[in-house]
Amino acid sequence: MDRSNWTSPVMGFVLLGLSAHPKLVNTFFVFILLIYLVILLGNGVLILVTILDSYLHTPMYFFLGNLSFLDICYTTSSVPLILDSFLTPRKTIPFSACAVQMFLSFAMGATECVLLGMMAFDRYVAICKPLRYPEIMSKSAYVPMAAGSWVAGSSTAMVQTSLAMRLPFCGDNIINHFTCEILAVLKVACADISINVISMVVANVIFLGIPVLFISFSYVFIIATILRIPSAEGRKKAFSTCSAHLTVVIIFYGTLFFMYGKPKSKDPLGTDEQDLSDKLIPLFYGVVTPMLNPIIYSLRNKDVKAAVRKVLFRKHFAQ
Repeated sequence: MDRSNWTSPVMGFVLLGLSAHPKLVNTFFVFILLIYLVILLGNGVLILVTILDSYLHTPMYFFLGNLSFLDICYTTSSVPLILDSFLTPRKTIPFSACAVQMFLSFAMGATECVLLGMMAFDRYVAICKPLRYPEIMSKSAYVPMAAGSWVAGSSTAMVQTSLAMRLPFCGDNIINHFTCEILAVLKVACADISINVISMVVANVIFLGIPVLFISFSYVFIIATILRIPSAEGRKKAFSTCSAHLTVVIIFYGTLFFMYGKPKSKDPLGTDEQDLSDKLIPLFYGVVTPMLNPIIYSLRNKDVKAAVRKVLFRKHFAQ
């Protein structure tokens, strides 16, 4: 392509958002703002109680605290930009800000993939090897496991963001999305994106395929162990410790596989019949899933409820 059609990176990008669907703007603005507030409240409360209540200083709740902090970081990296795009149609975002937002979103998503695998291993050890649980899941083990999830996610995000932002971009750099979502950015590239597609496939295998296989094998052993428990009450109690994690895994990975399982090459602008759904599916993943995590996984847990009551009572008593 003629270099005269390339645009200097310093001009940034134009985010179309819902500019083609103005009737939906007010509804989605209120919807996303309310969900964002619920995310901050639910995950913030969970982080607070896991820090303040010594009874929750266990590997499972340590991982849950990391998951909550991760969800707050992920949504904060994108939701304010989404809300601003509703208020400012065809919003312009600087090139550097787009790169930072892309990195943070990708890093948080990849980190959560690995972290959910670590949490599955924690449940496997707790149910299949309960007598060795304190030895296997010691602090010297679960802290590096969580830290490794963050390092792995940040590393792949750095690679993907660097490869995407080194590309030349076409025309007015119009991104048909709410944010600098990596697949939407690749669609406006004026160069061969084969390397990007290959790197995305490799990342999919590492951060989607391998954790899903690991989680699946963990649950095969977990279910086999639960079925050997003689009492129905014992089986119910054991499965209840895993059902919330399994629900979160299905929602999280199901949406991710649908979004990133098959990286798309760019389509001519305006010819994508799935334009609105291509935007709303990542939006669902980006805000609804982090809202559901504390509700499904933690806030329905009796230990967390007791910890919340204890913290509130302590605060009220102190006043």
